[in-house]
Amino acid sequence: MSDAYLWTKVLHIAAIISWMAGMLYLPRLFVYHAEAPLGSEQARTFVVMERRLMRFIMLPALIVTWITGLALAGHAGLFHAGWLHGKLLLVILLTALHGYFSRIRKDFASETNRHDARFYRILNEIPTVLMLGVIILVVIKPF
Repeated sequence: MSDAYLWTKVLHIAAIISWMAGMLYLPRLFVYHAEAPLGSEQARTFVVMERRLMRFIMLPALIVTWITGLALAGHAGLFHAGWLHGKLLLVILLTALHGYFSRIRKDFASETNRHDARFYRILNEIPTVLMLGVIILVVIKPF
């Protein structure tokens, strides 16, 4: 393996960790935000925290994850591997969930949130399940 491949893999793993940290933390912020009174100082603080988390950590990490992941798969000739197809499906679902989180964040910012804290507690579990699926596919390579 070339040094470039290994450094790309390091960058990919670091990006995944950053993205997943945000995907696991943001719904928890939504739980607390849903419990905060509308228009309160606390609610305004959550708006800033959520926006910064998405814009400066999660979105760049998502982009780097996709770019480096596709580069690694292409370099290793893995696009024919069944396990990679499964992984890509799960990563597409994580990306769609990221987009849904962005919509929720905008709803909170405009004070039009439609869900209670319980909804966000349940939503908080979805990234974990998808992440575990990705890990199993990458490590076990069942097909």
